[in-house]
Amino acid sequence: MKLYNTLTRKIEEFKTLSDKRVLFYQCGPTVYWVQHIGNLRAMVWADLIRRTFEYLGYRVIFVRNYTDVGHLASDADEGEDKMEKAARREKLTPQQVAQKYIEIFEHDTQLLNIKEPTYKPKATEYISEMIKMIDKLLKDNIAYLTDLAIYFDVTKFKKYTQLSRQKLNLQLPNAGKGNVADPQKKHFYDFALWFFKKGEHKNALQTWPSPWGEGFPGWHIECSVMATKLLGETIDVHMGGVEHIPIHHTNEIAQSESYTGKKFVNYWLHNEHLLVDNKKMSKSEGNVFTLNDVIKKEYDPLDLRYFYLQAHYRSQQNFTFNALFSSRQARLKLINKIKSWLADKVKSTSKLTNTQTIKYQNQFIECISNDFKIPEALSLAWRLVDDQNIPKDEKYSLLLNFDHVLGLKLKEVAPDIIPDKIIQLAEERQTARKQKNYQKADELRKKIESLGYLIEDSETGYKIKRK
Repeated sequence: MKLYNTLTRKIEEFKTLSDKRVLFYQCGPTVYWVQHIGNLRAMVWADLIRRTFEYLGYRVIFVRNYTDVGHLASDADEGEDKMEKAARREKLTPQQVAQKYIEIFEHDTQLLNIKEPTYKPKATEYISEMIKMIDKLLKDNIAYLTDLAIYFDVTKFKKYTQLSRQKLNLQLPNAGKGNVADPQKKHFYDFALWFFKKGEHKNALQTWPSPWGEGFPGWHIECSVMATKLLGETIDVHMGGVEHIPIHHTNEIAQSESYTGKKFVNYWLHNEHLLVDNKKMSKSEGNVFTLNDVIKKEYDPLDLRYFYLQAHYRSQQNFTFNALFSSRQARLKLINKIKSWLADKVKSTSKLTNTQTIKYQNQFIECISNDFKIPEALSLAWRLVDDQNIPKDEKYSLLLNFDHVLGLKLKEVAPDIIPDKIIQLAEERQTARKQKNYQKADELRKKIESLGYLIEDSETGYKIKRK
């Protein structure tokens, strides 16, 4: 098993902390709005990676969090809290906003056949643990107090840029360009661990008591606490978007390792962005789509999942509705192929005896074991489907086996139930043929085809199947 580690910028051999167990954390959504299809791509890819680990025999403990406080409009600790902004927009409490969008998100993930996480913590459930971490960082002189906030002093963590590889002047004073919200902040890159209910946050809707004063946590401390609390001080895999590399994940490493004295994450995975018509998604462009937008255009959510399978997680992917249409056509072709096998009474078997079938399985394992090459695995699945040298029962069985990773619900495909109207037309055609009325028989055949079915004649009768 090999994967690309953002920390080292290399493909590495995957070695777990504990034999055959993977501790896996993904930065989940800030639940202030409906998640767009770019966010959902990241969720599907985490699911594909988790399924890959499980397919290869690992036991995965998977945590995907909900940020329901503390994520400001800018990732760099500036602007209004996104939850509070949504609460004012919708005239709800932040808690009601969170619950509303968690329910929408979980409905979307179910439709996309994303497996349930082992744990799905909310940040607001871990405030006391955040206070505990901040307290130790203060006592160790790694964090400091101002009148408005508690900050992590980045100059106290020598490996601060190890993930981002940025060349930052960590001695840069806070009095840089532009407006400085907190003049007592020591360095430009210092980040907030706790905001007090003062200054621009004096009217904050979500606050908690702390030893230093009423306030709320910074966004970065939340993931560190939830990850270490649920998975341990060192975890195997942490995943998030590429936009998290320079700030959010960089800060997670600094505060976590300063707190524990141990390496925080062994393997960092970062997914690239989804473009729409080769442009970044933005409300100003009018190209921000949700899963519901896709469904309204009469697409199945699994059409979108199939679309995601076709580009690697570390590559940008371009969404268009033409591309989604092609994905739907490909998925329906796969389903119809399975239906044709089932109509031939093909059944799944647990034993693969054909040499070529076993070769396909080994190639599939090679694909997914090499930095999760799912697009190549999907292509391989199609070569399997089209291979005439493999028995249909083994072909069907191996395709279902592959679907433990692909997640297209292929096991739920059932043989077609032919409508009574089609059966009646087929019987009329059979009667016409027996009467040697071939013109009428041909007309009935064409009518059956126009209704989406094919009829195949044989010496013993006929067989109907969907086109």
